[in-house]
Formats: sequence, C-alpha cells, structure tokens
Amino acid sequence: MTGERQALLQARGLTRRFGGLVAVSNLDFDIHPGEILGLIGPNGAGKSTTFNLISGFYKPTSGELTIFGEPCTGKSSMAISRMGLVRTFQHGSFMPTMSVADNILLGTIHGLRDRAARRDRVVETAQMLGLGGHLSDIAGTLPHGLQRLVSIGIAFAARPKLLCLDEPLTGLNQTEVTGTLTMLERIRDEFGASILLVEHNMKAVMKVCDRIVVLHHGQFLAEGTPGEIHSNRKVIDAYLGHRHEK
Repeated sequence: MTGERQALLQARGLTRRFGGLVAVSNLDFDIHPGEILGLIGPNGAGKSTTFNLISGFYKPTSGELTIFGEPCTGKSSMAISRMGLVRTFQHGSFMPTMSVADNILLGTIHGLRDRAARRDRVVETAQMLGLGGHLSDIAGTLPHGLQRLVSIGIAFAARPKLLCLDEPLTGLNQTEVTGTLTMLERIRDEFGASILLVEHNMKAVMKVCDRIVVLHHGQFLAEGTPGEIHSNRKVIDAYLGHRHEK
C-alpha cells in the first residue's frame, strides 16, 4: 500500500447512524492516485451510505474525511464536486427528455466557462464513451446500455480527479460490460482519473479493479488485490459464498 500522504481520499472512523441503525461504523479506507478501487459487500453492507458520505450527500455522524489533502468532513455535495470528486447514481443520473449532447453538457458547467470549449468537451467525451453517433438522440430513447454510458458521460465531462460509479454495469449484457470496463481503464490511463467502483458483478470487479475493499454490516471486512480478496476466507463466508466454488 502506498503512503497516506499520497492518498486522494482518506476516510478515518467514518460513521453514519440513522436513529438506532448504524449503517456505517468506524470505517477506514483510502483511495490512491491512478487506481480503480472496488467497494463490494452484500446488500445492506453500507456501500451506498459510504458513497453518499464521501460525496457529501450525507454528513457523517462521526469520523473524518480528507479529499485531495483537504479536510472535507461535512462539506456539501456541490463543494466536493467542485473539488474534483464526481459521482453517478445507482438508478441513473441523466435527463431522459434531453439530447445526449445536452446531458453531457451538464457535466461541463462548473469546470468550463467558454462555450466553444464546452462543446469540444462534449464531443470528446461522447467519442470516448462510444456515444459520438448519438449526440442528437434523446437520451431516454436509447437502449439501456447506452443510457448507462450517458450517466457516466455527464460525470466524466467534468474531468474529475476521482470518478465514483454506483453500479454502472447493472442490466448490461456481457459485450456491454466488456466495453464499459475497457472504457474505465482508458479513463484511468489516458485522463489520469482514479475510480471508485461499487458493483455487484464480481467477475467485472475482479477483472478491472487494482484493489478491493469489502464491507459487511457497515464495517470494514477486508482489503486487498482481487486475488487476495477472492481467496480470503472471511470474504468467502460473508459474501462470495458459492460463487467462489464455481
């Protein structure tokens, strides 16, 4: 593991309570520059709550969050987004009645002032995601797989330092999954963005992630490379289960 001073994001003792329910408890983890980090765990493990905490949609009950070297505990989602941490949402985050171009344009609002530069960014982003031929299409009329790419396109158009993706592979066929994983690697390799990936598709997670953090009942369970996680007995018992035997 690289040193703490190199981390893009540091969560220390991150805790979120909803009344008597502790959704996330005393969670520590880092995200390092240039990596794709997977965040996995069974339903109810606290993945979505963690996502909402680090992106500013929830304020932690306790604990500390540092992003890009700056204390961010309790900062708003807008403030964190402007710093360079941008997220998608599990059920899509695009405007279905707007064109693909206008959707992607939304992601450029805070980062670019010049209209021509914003238009160029839209075209570059669409081409990167394989949406170049769909810029004038109404987003809600596209097939599901392309709609998922539009959501990623809005977030990626901001050219974030840290791109957080909430189950981007849901509902995709194997060809679409393979293409999306290749696109995520290009975003990391060509644009220098780190990626936090919350995903239930374990084959995809094991293939694309450099490192994986596992949650269980809102608590840290394990951390390691895909190979280490795949053979970790605690993870097998709590989450992978029969999948490990296949």
